[in-house]
Amino acid sequence: MRTALLAPALSLAILGSAPASAAPLCDELWGERNAVYAEAGYCFRTPRGIQAFGNAGCRFDEIRDVPLSARDRQKVSAIVREKQRSGCRE
Repeated sequence: MRTALLAPALSLAILGSAPASAAPLCDELWGERNAVYAEAGYCFRTPRGIQAFGNAGCRFDEIRDVPLSARDRQKVSAIVREKQRSGCRE
């Protein structure tokens, strides 16, 4: 399980990186957020999500139905905030 991606993200936010240089960061944040959902059983719909995580063993078609622990919800919230600060598009 990947858990250490927020530290570089926060460092880049503090340094005030330009949006163009944030593209790799945005990809990392996308992967980190979706890894939480994949581990909890989300069934991806987009080609990107399916290619990155697959759908083997998925159980939830709606993201709102995915049961996340309080810790996972906090992690997702922190990632979403960092994506917004970094100017990432969905």
